[in-house]
Amino acid sequence: MKGSIVRRGPNRYAIILEMRDPATGKRRRKWHSFNGTRAEAETKRARLVADLGEGVYVEPKKTTLAKYLPDWLETVRPTVEPRTHERYAELVASYLIPALGGVTLSKLDKHVIGAGYARIRDMRKKGAGPLSARTILHCHRVLSAALKELVPNTLTYNPATDAKRAKVEQREMQTYDLVQTIDALDALRGSWMHVPALLGILCGMRRGEIAALRWGALDLDSGRLSVVRAASKSKTAGIRYKAPKSEKARTIALSPAVIAELRAHRAKQAESMLRLGTRLDGDAFVVARADGSPYDPDSITKEWRLLVLKHGWKRIRFHDTRHSHATHLLANRVHPKVASERLGHSRVGITLDTYSHVIEGLQEEAVSMVDDAMAKALQNRAARTDR
Repeated sequence: MKGSIVRRGPNRYAIILEMRDPATGKRRRKWHSFNGTRAEAETKRARLVADLGEGVYVEPKKTTLAKYLPDWLETVRPTVEPRTHERYAELVASYLIPALGGVTLSKLDKHVIGAGYARIRDMRKKGAGPLSARTILHCHRVLSAALKELVPNTLTYNPATDAKRAKVEQREMQTYDLVQTIDALDALRGSWMHVPALLGILCGMRRGEIAALRWGALDLDSGRLSVVRAASKSKTAGIRYKAPKSEKARTIALSPAVIAELRAHRAKQAESMLRLGTRLDGDAFVVARADGSPYDPDSITKEWRLLVLKHGWKRIRFHDTRHSHATHLLANRVHPKVASERLGHSRVGITLDTYSHVIEGLQEEAVSMVDDAMAKALQNRAARTDR
């Protein structure tokens, strides 16, 4: 395998790849047009030859998205979580291939991709109306990531970068106020969902973090809880325990009320396990069945949904209990940096963006406080002048 370069005009070259068909042994040539300097063309030629040698060469004029995307899914499989890979594969199979699968890589541009997104809008499988802009955004992110792998060897740029898509409108956040929080926790007392709700709505933990929590991560004497693992469930890999979403552990301070509830829960759990001939130790799961086996994240979500319907509560997802905790913190003037660390956000900017509706109210209050301070300063100055 080798390649050569032929000049076709000012800053225009043809890169010719020469190879032999492994099946017939016949000599074959593949041509690539290139716009740029001679040095850049040489670099491109070297990359294409290397791709041929590694067996990852993609011919843009003949390779369609329907052919390329499944291959890309296999290459990306070791680098993402199994659940994430399943979601990628679902978006590729359900939307991207039906809408854009017949297009060759060389024909992709922002207009073709934008038209494909428009077709995806009409692919809703359940219910009525167009597909949500958020689902199309997920499709866009997958397609953009897949095409990025072809730059600069096969494509000169990522055509998905400038493709137009519907703007995702910010969803109105659904949370419980303090009274609704108290009512929910009181109603759940005695249920196995009491502790998950407690950890979600008063500690801001994610469902996967709650499902993975072990007693060794709690120090009830000092009132500290360490979030070091999270449970993730996929069809192929089952339940996996991995680092939290932000890829780093965090510590959550516990209130006296939460500590008291967890102490009572641990005593009850220890008594139950003793009856089965097992001692409760640091490796035991905090949220567990009678035999000590853990619940998976989906079980927490499904049980919460049933309880909301049973009790007639305001319909929020279990993940929204975490949003409720964040809202309570910020509404009570807790600094966003503290809230961010408690929630496990990688940046305080995520907290500010996610809960901007709460921050706006605090800004109005802050402006009023500044005005009051300025008024008092003016009064003090006037008093000094009168003297």
